[in-house]
Amino acid sequence: MTSTSERGFYGWKLVFILWLLDFLNMGFPFYGGNIINNYMWKEIPMNHATFGLGYTIFNLFVGIPSVLVAASIVRWGIRTTFGIGSAVILAGALWLSLIASQPWQYLVGFGVLTATGISFGTIIPAATAVTRWFNRYRGRAMAITLSASGFAGFFVSPLVNRILGANGGNWRAAWLIVAGISILSAIVAFLFVKERPDEFGQLVDGGPEAAHAAARTTARALVTSFPWEPRQAYRTLPFWMVLIGGIACQFPFFLFTAHWVPHLKSVGISPADAAWAMGLFTLGAVFGRLIGGGLMDRMVARYTFMLGLCLYFLGSFLAIRVSPGALWIAYSAAMLYGIAFGWTFICLNTITGHFYGPAAFPKLNGMMLAWGAVVCCPAGILGGKIFDIYHSYKLAFELNSVVAAVGIAAVFFARMPVPPEEDASAQVQKEERAERLAGRPGFEPG
Repeated sequence: MTSTSERGFYGWKLVFILWLLDFLNMGFPFYGGNIINNYMWKEIPMNHATFGLGYTIFNLFVGIPSVLVAASIVRWGIRTTFGIGSAVILAGALWLSLIASQPWQYLVGFGVLTATGISFGTIIPAATAVTRWFNRYRGRAMAITLSASGFAGFFVSPLVNRILGANGGNWRAAWLIVAGISILSAIVAFLFVKERPDEFGQLVDGGPEAAHAAARTTARALVTSFPWEPRQAYRTLPFWMVLIGGIACQFPFFLFTAHWVPHLKSVGISPADAAWAMGLFTLGAVFGRLIGGGLMDRMVARYTFMLGLCLYFLGSFLAIRVSPGALWIAYSAAMLYGIAFGWTFICLNTITGHFYGPAAFPKLNGMMLAWGAVVCCPAGILGGKIFDIYHSYKLAFELNSVVAAVGIAAVFFARMPVPPEEDASAQVQKEERAERLAGRPGFEPG
């Protein structure tokens, strides 16, 4: 992956640190929290609607503060933003452990505090760091970093369940463990996260300037060299087309995660087989991130994004046809949905840096994730309403296909944006020529 001259490049070490922070800050408060909440539910009386409302609020407060997260990165830096995330997760875990005894306290502790801490301590600061440290390898580095949440879902939930089984279901003690993990993540962030390559006297991608000159020229169709400002990006069509693509990436995911297990149970598939299918979805998301990240370093960004969205069609086609007698269909649908989400989510977080550069990235990425949360959060409620009316999830998965189609149509128009001072017609001709080159077999920038 790296040449001999790049062995001392801190960027790849930083990718491991970012992976670890994402694993800790997402894995224990969310995936571990999912298990803890079910034990807590036995002692804090609430109906199913209230319990589910906690997750709706959680999804909103992971996305809505994204603009504040971006502002924190710009003003105080990535390291401090990770620290803020750890502090808010700590506050949420202590609230749930020491105070929570009523439903509204669960909603505040898990839905608001824990989610806000995760927003500050995971995707946006990690993706910003990757965008600042990498150019040629940005897609791969982004994929490795953000694959942590998939591994967390696979390993942390069983671990927390074993801990609760061993301590007699003491969920308050489990939240104290989450609090301790948040302190550990803050220490890791402050010791090892570095804001930019020049802190180490290094360059982006780790190589000398001359060695990258030809690579940057070749990769111009994939990565901008213009120092965009957020206000300039908001005036370009590609930003809004990518935003629509981001909604198409996340809406099917929100609906699927809320209703996949109920859908499988509604057609007669056992809870154990449904849980296994959900595990395959998580595993598929890891593979999807790695595939999407690798392709983003080689192909034109919009084509990679569109290919990932296409997988939602096949996944939905199979999801409608699941049955107890053909479990492979359910397993395949879950894997495809996981791959589709992981693939397109990496595209969403990478394409912003490719199009608008590291300086504008935090605010633009934060804006996209905030809008995505607001627009996509009703997906779970909508899926439930569809089932209540039609007693089937068929229309819900057809809706996911329509949303994916809209996303593909929008991303098709997401060409590399034209810098304000460049002649538009000349730029379009240059990008078209570069895209043709990028489409040749074996072509890889750099």
